[in-house]
Amino acid sequence: MSEGTSLMESSENGTDVSQEDTGAMGEETHEDDMILSCQTSVNLVPFVGQRFVSQDAAYEFYCSFAKQSGFSIRRHRTRGKDGVGRGVTRRDFTCHRGGYPQTKHLEESGGGSGGGGKMQRNRKSLRCGCQAYMRVVKRADFDVPEWRVTGFSNIHNHELLKSNELSLLPAYCAISPDDKSRICMFAKAGMSVRQMLRLLELEKGVKLGCLPFTEVDVRNLLQSFRNVNRDNDAVDLLGMCKRMKDEDHSFKYEFKIDGNNRLEHIAWSYPSSIQSYEAFGDAVVFDTTHRVEAYDMLLGIWLGIDNHGMICFFSCVLLRDENVQSFSWALKAFRSFMNGKAPQTILTDQNVWLKETIAIEMPETRHAFCIWHIVAKFSDWFSVLLGPCYDEWKAEFVRLFNLEFVEDFEEGWREMVSKYRLHTNKHISSLHALRMFWALPFLRHHFFAGLTSTCLSESINAFIQRFLSAQAQLDRFIERAFDVVASIDKPDMHRKVQKAFLKTGSPIESHAAAILTPYGFQKLQDELVLAPQYASFPLDEYCFQVRHHTELNGGFKVIFDPCQEHISCSCNQFDFSGFLCRHVLRVLSSSNCFHIPDQYLPIRWRVNAMSSTMHSERIHYLQSMTSELVAESSETEERLEVACEQISSVLSRIKELPRCGHEEENVYSCPSDSLIIPEVEDADGIVHTFTIGTHHHDSIALGKLKERRARDGFELSRKRRHCLEPCCGQFGHDASECPVMGGDHLNGRELGYL
Repeated sequence: MSEGTSLMESSENGTDVSQEDTGAMGEETHEDDMILSCQTSVNLVPFVGQRFVSQDAAYEFYCSFAKQSGFSIRRHRTRGKDGVGRGVTRRDFTCHRGGYPQTKHLEESGGGSGGGGKMQRNRKSLRCGCQAYMRVVKRADFDVPEWRVTGFSNIHNHELLKSNELSLLPAYCAISPDDKSRICMFAKAGMSVRQMLRLLELEKGVKLGCLPFTEVDVRNLLQSFRNVNRDNDAVDLLGMCKRMKDEDHSFKYEFKIDGNNRLEHIAWSYPSSIQSYEAFGDAVVFDTTHRVEAYDMLLGIWLGIDNHGMICFFSCVLLRDENVQSFSWALKAFRSFMNGKAPQTILTDQNVWLKETIAIEMPETRHAFCIWHIVAKFSDWFSVLLGPCYDEWKAEFVRLFNLEFVEDFEEGWREMVSKYRLHTNKHISSLHALRMFWALPFLRHHFFAGLTSTCLSESINAFIQRFLSAQAQLDRFIERAFDVVASIDKPDMHRKVQKAFLKTGSPIESHAAAILTPYGFQKLQDELVLAPQYASFPLDEYCFQVRHHTELNGGFKVIFDPCQEHISCSCNQFDFSGFLCRHVLRVLSSSNCFHIPDQYLPIRWRVNAMSSTMHSERIHYLQSMTSELVAESSETEERLEVACEQISSVLSRIKELPRCGHEEENVYSCPSDSLIIPEVEDADGIVHTFTIGTHHHDSIALGKLKERRARDGFELSRKRRHCLEPCCGQFGHDASECPVMGGDHLNGRELGYL
């Protein structure tokens, strides 16, 4: 058999030489070991009969020749052995593109579903059957061993690389000891890999991307560092969490250790974060697009938006792997922190594993994709394809994204695809297939609290970057992360005392300003200012058609039932954001309604959103304590006697404390956050109900409104009685006592209370 044939038979068993092998080989080779020094000019071409003192010396020489020529080499496993106990006697070195790739099979680990073998993901291979090689054989003439070149071919079936392209080959991506030490120092300082590369480029004075190693090489190096200290990392992280738990029992954390006793996953949440979730956990963002470089773990961070429009932190998780099992563990840990409460809606990156996991672990939660993550990929996907039409196409995409109705979206999408000839584009096909996860016409029936806005992406990213900066001090990572969270949990003082400026003079505007936060009021005020630009046309008793004054057809359908205080609009803005739309506000105004019904001013946008949540939590806690008290006290007579004595004492102390209001006889308690003045019916039979918003449970006497103190900076004064009869209109009496009308026709009026 010829040497060339023998080489091809063994080529499939070749293994790539890593840069660690290259470095180790250089350390083991000495100048006096070589019969033909490797320092000889690399212009010397290997030839049959050339001698080396060892196979390592032969490798070094051929490696230098390959680098000068524009390729790298691999070592092959050698089958040939010459006698028993003499070890390897032949070694083949081949081009890195020699041989052909093989399809590999992996056995599934125990516990996996299905069992048996599964196809491994086939990565693109550079191997193309190149037959360039050098073979050395061990000889022992006069009992002196040496390695001789017995075969050499420099014929390649592929293009050779240029000198500036060789650094991309793994064999030549060498990181010097000095660079390794710098990279280690940068990692301890909490720098990202990209920041490390930019800094090293500046230090060495090389152009962008011209370092002798790549981002992947740096990540592999960092991983090798962490493999040594991974056990210590686990001890440190768990120790931090335990210390936080000892200091505050409300701090929650969970972790998972793998079979090698190493930290696999860890999640935690702070007490203030759990309280924030109770009030603002209806819509959340679960961001998994960042990594904590210091631990080489995926960072999953749960965020939301509070009543002041500020980002609030809920929980955090570090995951070793990114797969369905890891995300499933993360979602379960999060729900356990939040007492089993799942959010109404959740926004994530376009991740197939997250999509599958959320459908299983949170089936009642509406899942959507963050639009800013999708738009960020457009430049790579479409800028070259569309050329000068890219900006025009992107504007059209944004228009379709913000449409109100599904039918308009589908029609507009077909026109867009046809106009720009994108029928066969894989990204367009994928976006359309997943349109229910990102297009607003499919999401408007669900509450997202404004988190779908691209304006929030900068705020979210800025917070995550601050959170990641906590890794600069690994020994205090959990505590430093808490400092970052605490800095955003408290709204700026100017946000709390910010004065609301009225623009329309509408009673609806004044009513909303007394209840909502400045952020919530501004959102509603923006709609209220635009409401007069719309015309309202009654279709039947409770149904209205509302459209802009410049439009002749179309519009939105508004349902308003004043008796039931039910409001809805076909634009679904209230369902989507929690704020009434301009169409509804126009109907309220034209219907002479001067307040917004209580249920359409959601607690999560009110000034007292957190206190209302905490008050509810305390009541539930008191109820649970009461149940436990009865159970424990009933065990013995002695326990029961002590319990009765202490409860009597506590109850006496409570009764000594002032109430929130003065009691009067025949007083009805108003459970809502608004007080309803008795209904008044005009001459046309239309019933009008007037509401004054408060932040506490006040009481009103039958037939008259009590005076109340100023609360939260708003003065609510007594309303003078006003006769609503068209022939009178005087103050000091109402229609039932009107001397002009006699009051007889109003004897049947009923007083309504909520």
